[in-house]
Amino acid sequence: MNDSDYMQRCIDLALLGKGMVAPNPMVGCVIVHNKRIISEAFHMHFGSSHAENSAIELVEDKSLLAESTVYISLEPCAHFGKTPPCVDLLIKYKIKKVVVGCRDSNPLVAGKGIEKLIKSGIEVIEGVLEDECKELNKRFFTFHEKKRPYVILKWAQTNDGYLDKLREKGEVGSNWISAPETKALVHKWRSEEQSILVGRNTIINDNPSLTVREYKGENPIRIVIDSQLQISSDVNIYSEEAPTIVFNRLKNELKENIEWVKISETSTANILEELYKRNILSVFVEGGSRTLQYFIIDNVWDEARVIVGDISFGEGIKAPVINKVPYDNYKFGSDMIYYYKRK
Repeated sequence: MNDSDYMQRCIDLALLGKGMVAPNPMVGCVIVHNKRIISEAFHMHFGSSHAENSAIELVEDKSLLAESTVYISLEPCAHFGKTPPCVDLLIKYKIKKVVVGCRDSNPLVAGKGIEKLIKSGIEVIEGVLEDECKELNKRFFTFHEKKRPYVILKWAQTNDGYLDKLREKGEVGSNWISAPETKALVHKWRSEEQSILVGRNTIINDNPSLTVREYKGENPIRIVIDSQLQISSDVNIYSEEAPTIVFNRLKNELKENIEWVKISETSTANILEELYKRNILSVFVEGGSRTLQYFIIDNVWDEARVIVGDISFGEGIKAPVINKVPYDNYKFGSDMIYYYKRK
Protein backbone atom coordinates (compact mmCIF):
# COMPACT_ATOMS: atom_id res chain seq x y z
CA MET A 1 0.00 0.00 0.00
CA ASN A 2 1.14 3.57 -0.70
CA ASP A 3 0.24 7.01 0.68
CA SER A 4 -2.85 7.25 -1.54
CA ASP A 5 -4.13 3.87 -0.37
CA TYR A 6 -3.79 4.81 3.29
CA MET A 7 -5.45 8.19 2.65
CA GLN A 8 -8.34 6.50 0.87
CA ARG A 9 -8.78 4.37 3.97
CA CYS A 10 -8.91 7.60 6.03
CA ILE A 11 -11.68 8.90 3.75
CA ASP A 12 -13.63 5.64 4.00
CA LEU A 13 -13.39 5.77 7.80
CA ALA A 14 -14.38 9.45 7.95
CA LEU A 15 -17.58 8.75 6.00
CA LEU A 16 -18.76 6.52 8.84
CA GLY A 17 -19.39 9.72 10.79
CA LYS A 18 -21.58 11.28 8.10
CA GLY A 19 -24.62 12.99 9.59
CA MET A 20 -23.25 12.63 13.14
CA VAL A 21 -20.37 15.09 13.54
CA ALA A 22 -21.64 18.48 12.30
CA PRO A 23 -20.70 21.25 12.80
CA ASN A 24 -17.35 19.46 12.96
CA PRO A 25 -15.79 17.98 9.81
CA MET A 26 -15.65 14.26 9.05
CA VAL A 27 -12.13 12.98 9.73
CA GLY A 28 -10.45 9.60 9.44
CA CYS A 29 -7.02 8.59 10.74
CA VAL A 30 -4.74 5.61 10.05
CA ILE A 31 -1.46 4.87 11.88
CA VAL A 32 1.11 2.80 10.00
CA HIS A 33 4.26 1.17 11.43
CA ASN A 34 6.64 -0.73 9.15
CA LYS A 35 4.01 -0.83 6.38
CA ARG A 36 1.43 -2.33 8.74
CA ILE A 37 -1.69 -0.56 10.02
CA ILE A 38 -1.50 -0.64 13.82
CA SER A 39 -4.51 1.57 14.50
CA GLU A 40 -7.31 3.46 12.79
CA ALA A 41 -10.24 5.59 13.90
CA PHE A 42 -12.73 8.25 12.82
CA HIS A 43 -14.54 11.16 14.44
CA MET A 44 -17.74 9.43 15.52
CA HIS A 45 -19.99 12.12 16.96
CA PHE A 46 -19.93 15.85 17.67
CA GLY A 47 -18.27 16.34 21.05
CA SER A 48 -16.53 12.94 20.99
CA SER A 49 -12.79 12.33 20.68
CA HIS A 50 -11.22 13.38 17.38
CA ALA A 51 -9.95 10.76 14.96
CA GLU A 52 -6.23 11.28 15.74
CA ASN A 53 -6.77 11.07 19.51
CA SER A 54 -8.85 7.90 19.20
CA ALA A 55 -6.35 6.23 16.86
CA ILE A 56 -3.42 6.98 19.18
CA GLU A 57 -5.39 5.79 22.20
CA LEU A 58 -5.99 2.43 20.47
CA VAL A 59 -2.26 1.76 19.98
CA GLU A 60 -1.28 -0.68 22.74
CA ASP A 61 2.49 -0.21 22.45
CA LYS A 62 2.92 3.57 22.43
CA SER A 63 6.69 3.18 21.82
CA LEU A 64 5.85 2.31 18.20
CA LEU A 65 4.44 5.79 17.58
CA ALA A 66 7.87 7.45 17.32
CA GLU A 67 8.59 5.26 14.27
CA SER A 68 5.11 5.47 12.77
CA THR A 69 3.39 7.51 10.07
CA VAL A 70 0.02 9.04 10.89
CA TYR A 71 -2.36 9.59 7.95
CA ILE A 72 -5.15 12.13 8.48
CA SER A 73 -7.76 13.24 5.96
CA LEU A 74 -7.78 16.80 7.40
CA GLU A 75 -5.14 18.99 9.02
CA PRO A 76 -5.07 18.31 12.79
CA CYS A 77 -6.64 21.02 14.94
CA ALA A 78 -4.42 23.39 16.90
CA HIS A 79 -7.03 24.97 19.18
CA PHE A 80 -9.04 24.06 22.25
CA GLY A 81 -12.68 23.24 21.57
CA LYS A 82 -14.67 20.43 23.13
CA THR A 83 -11.40 18.45 23.03
CA PRO A 84 -7.71 19.48 23.38
CA PRO A 85 -5.67 20.23 20.22
CA CYS A 86 -4.91 17.04 18.28
CA VAL A 87 -1.57 18.46 17.13
CA ASP A 88 -0.30 18.49 20.75
CA LEU A 89 -0.88 14.74 21.08
CA LEU A 90 1.03 14.05 17.86
CA ILE A 91 3.92 16.11 19.18
CA LYS A 92 3.76 14.46 22.63
CA TYR A 93 4.34 11.02 21.14
CA LYS A 94 7.05 12.29 18.75
CA ILE A 95 5.29 10.93 15.67
CA LYS A 96 7.86 10.40 12.90
CA LYS A 97 5.77 11.58 9.96
CA VAL A 98 2.28 13.00 9.40
CA VAL A 99 0.54 12.79 6.01
CA VAL A 100 -2.36 15.24 5.60
CA GLY A 101 -5.05 15.06 2.93
CA CYS A 102 -5.92 18.77 2.93
CA ARG A 103 -5.66 21.88 5.04
CA ASP A 104 -8.45 23.04 7.35
CA SER A 105 -9.93 26.39 6.25
CA ASN A 106 -11.46 27.05 9.67
CA PRO A 107 -9.73 30.31 10.78
CA LEU A 108 -8.99 28.66 14.14
CA VAL A 109 -6.76 26.15 12.31
CA ALA A 110 -5.90 27.29 8.74
CA GLY A 111 -2.33 25.97 8.58
CA LYS A 112 -1.53 26.44 12.26
CA GLY A 113 -1.62 22.70 12.93
CA ILE A 114 0.81 21.90 10.11
CA GLU A 115 3.09 24.79 11.11
CA LYS A 116 3.23 23.55 14.71
CA LEU A 117 4.09 20.00 13.60
CA ILE A 118 6.93 21.21 11.36
CA LYS A 119 8.35 23.45 14.10
CA SER A 120 8.43 20.45 16.44
CA GLY A 121 10.54 18.50 13.95
CA ILE A 122 7.83 16.20 12.57
CA GLU A 123 7.97 15.53 8.83
CA VAL A 124 4.74 16.64 7.15
CA ILE A 125 3.49 15.66 3.70
CA GLU A 126 0.46 17.53 2.36
CA GLY A 127 -2.03 17.14 -0.48
CA VAL A 128 -2.40 13.36 -0.76
CA LEU A 129 -5.82 12.82 -2.40
CA GLU A 130 -6.43 16.51 -1.72
CA ASP A 131 -9.42 16.87 -4.05
CA GLU A 132 -11.10 13.79 -2.57
CA CYS A 133 -10.50 15.05 0.97
CA LYS A 134 -11.98 18.44 0.10
CA GLU A 135 -15.01 16.76 -1.47
CA LEU A 136 -15.44 14.72 1.72
CA ASN A 137 -15.93 17.91 3.74
CA LYS A 138 -17.55 20.14 1.12
CA ARG A 139 -20.18 21.21 3.67
CA PHE A 140 -17.53 22.23 6.20
CA PHE A 141 -15.41 24.12 3.64
CA THR A 142 -18.43 25.92 2.14
CA PHE A 143 -19.50 27.02 5.62
CA HIS A 144 -16.10 28.51 6.51
CA GLU A 145 -15.17 29.89 3.10
CA LYS A 146 -18.54 31.22 1.87
CA LYS A 147 -19.98 32.02 5.32
CA ARG A 148 -23.17 30.10 4.62
CA PRO A 149 -24.43 26.51 4.83
CA TYR A 150 -23.96 24.05 1.98
CA VAL A 151 -27.30 24.06 0.12
CA ILE A 152 -28.81 20.92 -1.45
CA LEU A 153 -32.06 21.26 -3.38
CA LYS A 154 -34.32 18.24 -3.70
CA TRP A 155 -37.69 17.66 -5.27
CA ALA A 156 -39.78 14.97 -6.93
CA GLN A 157 -41.61 15.73 -10.16
CA THR A 158 -43.82 13.86 -12.58
CA ASN A 159 -42.56 12.81 -15.99
CA ASP A 160 -44.56 15.74 -17.41
CA GLY A 161 -42.88 18.26 -15.08
CA TYR A 162 -45.26 18.83 -12.14
CA LEU A 163 -44.58 18.94 -8.40
CA ASP A 164 -48.15 18.65 -7.25
CA LYS A 165 -51.73 18.49 -8.45
CA LEU A 166 -54.01 21.50 -8.39
CA ARG A 167 -55.80 21.38 -5.04
CA GLU A 168 -59.23 22.32 -3.78
CA LYS A 169 -59.20 24.92 -1.00
CA GLY A 170 -58.38 23.23 2.30
CA GLU A 171 -57.29 19.96 0.68
CA VAL A 172 -54.43 18.46 2.73
CA GLY A 173 -52.28 15.42 2.02
CA SER A 174 -49.37 14.28 -0.13
CA ASN A 175 -49.83 13.47 -3.79
CA TRP A 176 -47.03 10.92 -4.00
CA ILE A 177 -44.88 11.00 -7.11
CA SER A 178 -41.92 8.80 -6.23
CA ALA A 179 -41.93 5.09 -5.41
CA PRO A 180 -41.92 3.83 -1.76
CA GLU A 181 -38.28 2.72 -1.96
CA THR A 182 -37.28 6.23 -3.04
CA LYS A 183 -38.92 7.62 0.10
CA ALA A 184 -36.45 5.59 2.18
CA LEU A 185 -33.57 7.00 0.11
CA VAL A 186 -34.79 10.55 0.71
CA HIS A 187 -34.90 9.88 4.46
CA LYS A 188 -31.29 8.68 4.24
CA TRP A 189 -30.41 11.95 2.49
CA ARG A 190 -32.15 13.89 5.27
CA SER A 191 -30.11 12.05 7.91
CA GLU A 192 -26.89 13.23 6.26
CA GLU A 193 -27.70 16.95 6.54
CA GLN A 194 -27.83 19.20 9.58
CA SER A 195 -31.10 20.89 8.63
CA ILE A 196 -34.08 20.61 6.28
CA LEU A 197 -36.04 23.58 4.91
CA VAL A 198 -39.50 24.04 3.39
CA GLY A 199 -41.87 26.91 2.74
CA ARG A 200 -45.26 27.61 4.29
CA ASN A 201 -47.37 26.05 1.53
CA THR A 202 -45.57 22.71 1.81
CA ILE A 203 -46.56 22.54 5.49
CA ILE A 204 -50.15 23.62 4.84
CA ASN A 205 -50.68 21.28 1.87
CA ASP A 206 -48.70 18.18 2.89
CA ASN A 207 -48.31 18.47 6.68
CA PRO A 208 -44.93 16.64 6.59
CA SER A 209 -42.95 15.57 9.67
CA LEU A 210 -39.57 16.21 7.97
CA THR A 211 -37.92 13.42 9.96
CA VAL A 212 -36.04 10.22 9.06
CA ARG A 213 -38.72 7.68 9.96
CA GLU A 214 -37.76 5.38 7.05
CA TYR A 215 -34.04 5.33 7.88
CA LYS A 216 -31.89 4.99 10.99
CA GLY A 217 -30.19 8.29 11.69
CA GLU A 218 -30.42 11.71 13.32
CA ASN A 219 -33.41 13.92 12.53
CA PRO A 220 -32.29 17.20 10.95
CA ILE A 221 -33.22 20.58 12.40
CA ARG A 222 -36.49 21.60 10.71
CA ILE A 223 -36.52 25.05 9.09
CA VAL A 224 -39.82 26.62 7.98
CA ILE A 225 -40.44 29.92 6.17
CA ASP A 226 -43.73 31.40 7.38
CA SER A 227 -43.59 35.20 7.00
CA GLN A 228 -47.01 35.99 8.49
CA LEU A 229 -47.28 32.95 10.81
CA GLN A 230 -50.18 31.41 8.92
CA ILE A 231 -49.38 27.79 9.84
CA SER A 232 -51.68 26.27 12.46
CA SER A 233 -50.26 25.07 15.78
CA ASP A 234 -51.23 21.40 15.33
CA VAL A 235 -49.02 20.52 12.34
CA ASN A 236 -46.42 17.76 12.44
CA ILE A 237 -43.36 20.01 12.28
CA TYR A 238 -44.20 21.24 15.79
CA SER A 239 -43.74 17.73 17.25
CA GLU A 240 -40.98 17.00 19.77
CA GLU A 241 -39.14 14.72 17.32
CA ALA A 242 -36.68 17.43 16.27
CA PRO A 243 -35.93 21.13 16.84
CA THR A 244 -37.85 23.52 14.58
CA ILE A 245 -36.93 27.07 13.52
CA VAL A 246 -39.67 29.24 12.00
CA PHE A 247 -38.45 32.28 10.07
CA ASN A 248 -41.09 35.01 10.11
CA ARG A 249 -41.59 38.78 10.10
CA LEU A 250 -43.65 39.09 13.29
CA LYS A 251 -41.98 37.73 16.43
CA ASN A 252 -39.03 36.23 18.25
CA GLU A 253 -39.98 33.47 20.67
CA LEU A 254 -38.55 30.26 22.08
CA LYS A 255 -40.93 27.55 23.30
CA GLU A 256 -39.46 24.14 24.11
CA ASN A 257 -38.01 22.77 20.83
CA ILE A 258 -39.53 25.51 18.63
CA GLU A 259 -37.86 28.84 17.91
CA TRP A 260 -39.59 31.65 16.03
CA VAL A 261 -37.00 33.96 14.47
CA LYS A 262 -38.03 37.40 13.27
CA ILE A 263 -36.19 38.70 10.21
CA SER A 264 -36.84 41.83 8.16
CA GLU A 265 -37.39 39.86 4.98
CA THR A 266 -37.62 36.10 4.42
CA SER A 267 -35.04 36.18 1.64
CA THR A 268 -32.54 33.42 0.92
CA ALA A 269 -29.71 35.77 1.97
CA ASN A 270 -31.27 36.52 5.36
CA ILE A 271 -32.15 32.89 6.02
CA LEU A 272 -28.69 31.59 5.14
CA GLU A 273 -27.10 34.30 7.27
CA GLU A 274 -29.21 33.26 10.26
CA LEU A 275 -28.37 29.58 9.73
CA TYR A 276 -24.68 30.47 9.54
CA LYS A 277 -24.96 32.31 12.86
CA ARG A 278 -26.44 29.12 14.35
CA ASN A 279 -23.46 27.04 13.18
CA ILE A 280 -25.55 25.03 10.71
CA LEU A 281 -23.26 23.58 8.04
CA SER A 282 -25.83 22.25 5.58
CA VAL A 283 -29.46 22.68 4.60
CA PHE A 284 -31.61 20.28 2.57
CA VAL A 285 -34.26 22.34 0.73
CA GLU A 286 -37.29 20.16 -0.09
CA GLY A 287 -39.88 22.63 -1.29
CA GLY A 288 -42.14 23.96 -2.38
CA SER A 289 -41.77 25.12 -5.93
CA ARG A 290 -41.50 28.83 -5.13
CA THR A 291 -38.98 28.31 -2.31
CA LEU A 292 -36.80 26.08 -4.48
CA GLN A 293 -36.95 28.55 -7.36
CA TYR A 294 -35.82 31.41 -5.08
CA PHE A 295 -32.63 29.49 -4.23
CA ILE A 296 -32.06 28.80 -7.92
CA ILE A 297 -32.70 32.41 -9.02
CA ASP A 298 -30.50 33.81 -6.22
CA ASN A 299 -27.75 31.34 -7.21
CA VAL A 300 -27.25 30.14 -3.63
CA TRP A 301 -27.31 26.39 -4.07
CA ASP A 302 -24.55 23.81 -4.40
CA GLU A 303 -26.27 20.57 -5.42
CA ALA A 304 -29.69 19.52 -6.66
CA ARG A 305 -31.25 16.06 -6.65
CA VAL A 306 -34.31 15.71 -8.85
CA ILE A 307 -36.48 12.60 -8.69
CA VAL A 308 -38.66 11.96 -11.73
CA GLY A 309 -41.50 9.54 -11.00
CA ASP A 310 -43.15 7.21 -13.47
CA ILE A 311 -46.41 9.15 -13.32
CA SER A 312 -48.03 12.15 -15.00
CA PHE A 313 -50.55 14.71 -13.71
CA GLY A 314 -51.45 16.50 -16.95
CA GLU A 315 -51.72 19.76 -15.04
CA GLY A 316 -50.69 21.13 -11.67
CA ILE A 317 -47.90 23.04 -9.93
CA LYS A 318 -44.92 23.30 -12.24
CA ALA A 319 -41.57 21.97 -11.01
CA PRO A 320 -38.56 24.33 -10.74
CA VAL A 321 -36.16 24.52 -13.65
CA ILE A 322 -32.37 24.23 -13.52
CA ASN A 323 -30.70 25.29 -16.75
CA LYS A 324 -27.84 22.85 -16.40
CA VAL A 325 -26.98 19.38 -17.62
CA PRO A 326 -27.03 16.77 -14.84
CA TYR A 327 -23.60 15.37 -14.01
CA ASP A 328 -25.08 11.98 -13.10
CA ASN A 329 -28.33 10.04 -13.27
CA TYR A 330 -29.55 6.55 -12.57
CA LYS A 331 -32.71 4.50 -12.32
CA PHE A 332 -33.89 3.79 -8.78
CA GLY A 333 -36.79 1.36 -8.81
CA SER A 334 -39.38 2.88 -11.12
CA ASP A 335 -37.94 6.41 -10.64
CA MET A 336 -35.10 8.29 -12.32
CA ILE A 337 -32.79 10.43 -10.17
CA TYR A 338 -30.81 13.32 -11.67
CA TYR A 339 -27.90 15.03 -9.91
CA TYR A 340 -26.80 18.61 -10.59
CA LYS A 341 -23.98 20.82 -9.35
CA ARG A 342 -24.03 24.59 -9.52
CA LYS A 343 -20.31 24.66 -10.37
